[in-house]
Amino acid sequence: MLGRLALVPDLSGALWLPEERTLVVADLHLEKGSAYAARGVMLPPYDSTATIAALAAAIQRHQPARVIALGDSFHDRDAENRLAPEMRAALAALQQGRDWLWITGNHDPAISRAMGGESTAEIVLAGVTLRHEPTDSEGGYEIAGHLHPAAKVRMRGRAIRRRCFAVSARRCVMPAMGAYAGGLNLRDAAFRPLFHAGLSAHLLGDGRLFRIDPRLLLPD
Repeated sequence: MLGRLALVPDLSGALWLPEERTLVVADLHLEKGSAYAARGVMLPPYDSTATIAALAAAIQRHQPARVIALGDSFHDRDAENRLAPEMRAALAALQQGRDWLWITGNHDPAISRAMGGESTAEIVLAGVTLRHEPTDSEGGYEIAGHLHPAAKVRMRGRAIRRRCFAVSARRCVMPAMGAYAGGLNLRDAAFRPLFHAGLSAHLLGDGRLFRIDPRLLLPD
């Protein structure tokens, strides 16, 4: 629970809010591959395909009435124009029959109507604010993305590093769903102002989520 809002972390990195029938995703970073290619860094151009497939699978599992994307859904201001027609069609198909809300982020401060749905800077559900960038305020509850949390731990004699949810009594910072989005170690200083009273890490493992004691978290 986060305040009055029930949270169910999904292995995809999405967050299911059953009482709201809402699926929340963060940091899709669609067309990051093509942005890098334009700068001469040639990555396989399949990140949008993989990311939308992961999003579609999460939607299929939960059948939400509403999807909320927590900002940086598009890697830059021109990403919409680089998105292949079949990917635009796939997004449009996922939006059919449900509400769709794009939260604006630092990479995508404006999202055109051509992408379907609605856009806003933040939304409040059951007293919890959903926004792109987490704040260090302790005066409310929030779900955010932006930082791409990842946890490094030792399991069965070897160190592994995976994306994770970072959760406290007042805050949930979600992992990035984007295939090329990467992750920032939870031991990084950027997380300290957000989790004064501690946190739990819910690591995206092979076939299941692992709740990790913060004392077991390793630096990179």
